Amino acid sequence: MATKLTVDEVLARLERGSLGANITAEREFEQSAGDFAPYPDWTHPKLREVLQQRGFQRLYEHQALAAELARQRKDVVIVTPTASGKTLCYNLPVLTAILEQPETRALYLFPTKALSQDQMHEVHSLIAAIGAPIKTFTYDGDTPDDARRAIRSQGHIVVSNPDMLHAGV
Repeated sequence: MATKLTVDEVLARLERGSLGANITAEREFEQSAGDFAPYPDWTHPKLREVLQQRGFQRLYEHQALAAELARQRKDVVIVTPTASGKTLCYNLPVLTAILEQPETRALYLFPTKALSQDQMHEVHSLIAAIGAPIKTFTYDGDTPDDARRAIRSQGHIVVSNPDMLHAGV
């Protein structure tokens, strides 16, 4: 069984080891509450309802800003830690757009198959909860050739990777 270490114990081990020479600064930040924002007015009511039922009563400020910029078709880069809500930053405007205009299409690119699968699970879960006929598919090296054409023409959201974008899309 793995030993659990405190942050102080990890820092002490780093300082004693070869990495210690590379530590140039150590800072401790006070805990602070998150900065929140309401859902954008354009959020589809059914999507908002599902998210609120899941405990997301409001967005973090960075989610609201990123979703708004994406909705305006602006380029957005979101750099936050794991489990900080990046997925909602793009699913919110994409799913709302598809619900408003079913001819809307989106291509999601992820660098690894594992990340693609995680994101597929998340978006499928939202789509199922909404009860909307939004077709979402994975398009990767394991996708059968006969399915690829149908996915390209029928998928509302297609999840792929840069290599498949180059080779097959």
